[in-house]
Amino acid sequence: MKVLQERSLAPFHTFGIEVTANHIVVAESAEDLVAIWQDEQYLALPKLIVGQGSNLLFCEDYAGVIVLNRIAGIEITETAESYQLHVGAGEDWHQLVRSTVENKMPGLENLALIPGCVGSSPIQNIGAYGVELKDVCQYVDVVELNTGKLSRILASDCQFGYRDSIFKHALKNTHAIVAVGLKLPKVWQPNVSYGPLMQFNTDTVTALEIFEEVCRIRQQKLPDPNVLGNAGSFFKNPIVASAKRAQLMMAYPNMPSYEMADGSYKLAAGWLIDQCGLKGYQVGGAKVHEQQALVLVNYGQATARDVLKLASEVVLQVKDKFGVCLEHEVRFMAAAQETKLAEVMS
Repeated sequence: MKVLQERSLAPFHTFGIEVTANHIVVAESAEDLVAIWQDEQYLALPKLIVGQGSNLLFCEDYAGVIVLNRIAGIEITETAESYQLHVGAGEDWHQLVRSTVENKMPGLENLALIPGCVGSSPIQNIGAYGVELKDVCQYVDVVELNTGKLSRILASDCQFGYRDSIFKHALKNTHAIVAVGLKLPKVWQPNVSYGPLMQFNTDTVTALEIFEEVCRIRQQKLPDPNVLGNAGSFFKNPIVASAKRAQLMMAYPNMPSYEMADGSYKLAAGWLIDQCGLKGYQVGGAKVHEQQALVLVNYGQATARDVLKLASEVVLQVKDKFGVCLEHEVRFMAAAQETKLAEVMS
């Protein structure tokens, strides 16, 4: 492991908010992760594994050890039916997607330009434009941090849900992801069922065309965190019962909604926020992005408190107007443990 001398976390999370950590260390292997957890100087301290910090909001200074997961490596094997990728948790997700498309291994193109490392993808069960990580995941390799035991969890046992997985629950504080196994079938079925991708003909479209269109859309709609600090989609798209959706459609017939397998409906959180007139709404240095209401940005030296107050106002106004409760997709970190907006603002 490598111990960094700096304590500022601004370079290590995409919101770019000036907070500090007591210690910042780099792990380049499963053995490094275990060594950090067993190091006597860190034993009593809280620890947080971070990839690119693209889904994090530090609510205050972190009173523990930030562990930067930089486990690298991509191994590709091939069967008659599929390409099988074994990818280190510290690899960049978008660069992986780009590489597979360029090397004629389609299947990940809808997930282009999602920020973060590969190791974060199963935690959130990342998804975009009709595809989720669970659709291509074969397994996740983990290490038990207190014992060093390595194990493989098949995708069927990962309890994948909408932005959810076993890694947010039963394995949250005991295991770390070291690699992800992906399976990309050679008989490719393009997914153009979602929004702007419906322009394509499934018989003629290429993976590269889908990849480029997804990149174009995301770059047009979403701010570059290198320019405006942000953590991507701040809120989850809320899921409501069919009766609630029917009630809302009476008042808002143009409201976007998507039927789920269980008969419930997913609403577009960005649309709800936009209908409240909140694009451009600002609290201190934090602002609702003018082009994409689902994104909160660090507009100018924002503090964590600015972002929290802004998020609270968004939740309140959407609740008042639509009777729908927004939940944040971004993970909130307090000084020693993960927290939630309601807890921080209580």
